[in-house]
Amino acid sequence: MASAGTADKPIVFVDTHVLLCADDAHDAAKQNQARAWLQALWLQRAGRVSTQVLNDYYVIATQTFGMPPGDARAKLRRMQLWQPWQIDHQTVETAWGVEARFGLRYWDALMVASAAQSGANHVLTPSLPHQQHIDGVTILNPFVTTPADLGLGD
Repeated sequence: MASAGTADKPIVFVDTHVLLCADDAHDAAKQNQARAWLQALWLQRAGRVSTQVLNDYYVIATQTFGMPPGDARAKLRRMQLWQPWQIDHQTVETAWGVEARFGLRYWDALMVASAAQSGANHVLTPSLPHQQHIDGVTILNPFVTTPADLGLGD
């Protein structure tokens, strides 16, 4: 397991939905909020993702949003700097436990398990209840809270 973020520097695992919102101009308010989060995470070097998130992003961005594959690949290559967590057997086992104990859908449980194992202490997603605590990880809705609320201001 990777080292956890500290109270001084939170580590934030980013859900596919947030990455997609940053590219989606259909809701300018959500796009701006998602971009603010991503910018703060880049500046603080506090962002994390998993291979699941990156694969989901690529498929949805190219097939649903019509993003050119080369553009999506370029974005994913940049995201390699966020040390994507490789989904392995232990991550799947942990996800099954989270799924059973918290009643989450499998994909959400896999995201939480990946976040915890990558050393993140927060998950940025609108898909789970804001401020829910799951196995040492706190859920944050990026459209309810700001990077400054987490101490990630400029």
